[in-house]
Amino acid sequence: MPLSADDRLSIHELVSLHGHLADDRRADQLHLLLTDDASYDVTAYGLGVVTGLDALVELFAQRPGDQPLGHHVTNVIVTEREDGAAAVRSKGLSVMADGAAGTVTYDDVVVRTGAGWRIAHRTVIPARTD
Repeated sequence: MPLSADDRLSIHELVSLHGHLADDRRADQLHLLLTDDASYDVTAYGLGVVTGLDALVELFAQRPGDQPLGHHVTNVIVTEREDGAAAVRSKGLSVMADGAAGTVTYDDVVVRTGAGWRIAHRTVIPARTD
């Protein structure tokens, strides 16, 4: 089934939800964002691939490292996949406590569940510095 305009809007809102949950420290609500078996590839930050909702709730609750005060998502591109999932590429902007800003790319696989669209896999890619 092709992605409808409603699907695309729901996926955009889903990707935007990440920043609100992270910044409001609402790790207990990650089930609204992720599948139960989601994987989160933060290898570029020395954390490897974290798999499973329980492990991701723990990761978000601990807030390891120097975490941004604000996560902002922009430039969201949704591409339908043949398996019914969606590939989503977006840019993340962050603001740190000292006012420094940073950027990453999020590469997501988003799937339709009984509860709506959820992220099944996310890779966080730091901005290139070369």
